[in-house]
Amino acid sequence: MSVFFCGEVWRSVGFLREEGLRLQQASQQQINDIKKLKEQLMNELVAWIEQHHLKQAEAAEILMVSRPRVSDVVNKKTTKFTIDSLVEMLSRVGKPVRLAVGECL
Repeated sequence: MSVFFCGEVWRSVGFLREEGLRLQQASQQQINDIKKLKEQLMNELVAWIEQHHLKQAEAAEILMVSRPRVSDVVNKKTTKFTIDSLVEMLSRVGKPVRLAVGECL
C-alpha cells in the first residue's frame, strides 16, 4: 500500500508538484464550502425544531426521517447528509431553499 503526502498522489498520475498542490487546495476549499452550506441548512432545521418546541421524535415524524437522523442534524454531522436530503427536509416544513449563484461577498 502506498501513502502519498502533500500532492504526491497528483504527481503519481502525471501532474507537477505545484499543480498537485493547487488541485489539493481547490479540493479542500470545495469540501469546506459544502460543509458550510450543509451547516447553514442544518441551522435552519434546528431553528425550526426549537421554534416549534419539538422533541426529536416529533420532528422526525414531521420530517419523515428517523429520530437518530434528527439527532444527526442537531449535532451537525454534515458527513451523514447530502445537500439534497437537507433541502428536502426543509421543504417538508415549509421552508423552501433558494439558490443564488455568483460572487461571495
